[in-house]
Amino acid sequence: MNKYLIILEKTKTGYSAYAPDLPGCIASGTTKHETENLMKEAMEFHIEGMIEEGLEIPKPTTRGAEFIKINYLKNKRKELATV
Repeated sequence: MNKYLIILEKTKTGYSAYAPDLPGCIASGTTKHETENLMKEAMEFHIEGMIEEGLEIPKPTTRGAEFIKINYLKNKRKELATV
């Protein structure tokens, strides 16, 4: 069994998700919980299809996701000050 990272994004109508290590595998739902469940099903279906086609199953390589704080106003002020 492999563990794949999924990215969840808030949308206007709920949530969407994708797995960076499984290109083309996506899901969407009205709640986060529903989207996670649908994504799990989509990933299983996606991998089963790859097996049936004789394709190599991608190994999970994405190791995590991080939030990075940026201060874009500070950088913009510096840029404007040099003009």
